[in-house]
Amino acid sequence: MTCGERPYLRHLSASDDLVTTRAEVRAGFVAMALEKSRRATPFIEEARALKTAASVARVPEDLLNIPNIRPALLVAANVSDKACNHLIDMDKDAAIQALIEKHLIPAGEAFVEELVFRFLLTRGDTLGGSMRNFAGQLAQRSLSRAIIASLTISRESFQWLDTEASQWVLADQETDTTDIETHAGGFCWQNNEASRTLIFNKNVPIVEKNVDIILLDCPYSELASSIRDLSSYVALGELKGGIDPAGADEHWKTANTALSRIREVFAGKGLSPCTLFVGAAIEVDMAREICNQLNDGTLSNAANLTKPDQLASLCKWLTDL
Repeated sequence: MTCGERPYLRHLSASDDLVTTRAEVRAGFVAMALEKSRRATPFIEEARALKTAASVARVPEDLLNIPNIRPALLVAANVSDKACNHLIDMDKDAAIQALIEKHLIPAGEAFVEELVFRFLLTRGDTLGGSMRNFAGQLAQRSLSRAIIASLTISRESFQWLDTEASQWVLADQETDTTDIETHAGGFCWQNNEASRTLIFNKNVPIVEKNVDIILLDCPYSELASSIRDLSSYVALGELKGGIDPAGADEHWKTANTALSRIREVFAGKGLSPCTLFVGAAIEVDMAREICNQLNDGTLSNAANLTKPDQLASLCKWLTDL
């Protein structure tokens, strides 16, 4: 399987083309802020409801007698939803009692406000974790939308993996593809006489780790067996959606290490699938290193996630492999 003759030259003429501009960084931060605000709304409403329910208590101990606020008391006691699954009732009771004795009683008449503040503190940690995951989700959605566009303009139909229904769905010329990217876990299409299946975030047995982007020479019905067949691999890639320039080098180091491992283990079996990198935050030195790898053939293709034309070019190459 050939990766083509320098396909990155279709959208890159110099390393500076890969660099994320300050305007693109700002746009990324704005998008994250808007999403964070949207996701925070339910937590704020929950806090208001908690304040209303708890306001009937005359003293902190009365909170134990108010129906249906026990889950919120656990949250205020800094017991996460995940932790709750591992605790028995005795542990939960102890956590709530500690909250009352150490924080609510000392707060005096302001104990309801203290309860609400501590509830929001824990919910804020939950929100932070979901936002870290969202950067990856947003990156996958952007890449998926570009793949859908490439497939739509060049083929009559393709299949996509609906992660909500856990099934593959046909998309033809009559299909409204709006929002497919929000829950697409993979795609399958015909490339001349060959079938291609692209899957996201799947464990590659020979690498012993999940890989962000995997393109296989197989129909989706044979995905389970083909993932174990090294000769089926057409391309593997890393996708990094974080927009913060401060984390750009670390994201690249992580991705570069993963890609080096992929090339090493496949080369050990006499194979050389294409490798690619797509990132949102790409700084000057990082862009130079990526371009050096492109020029010497180490890396097959790369694109900046914030630059639609680059993403479109990379996805055309990917869907034509």
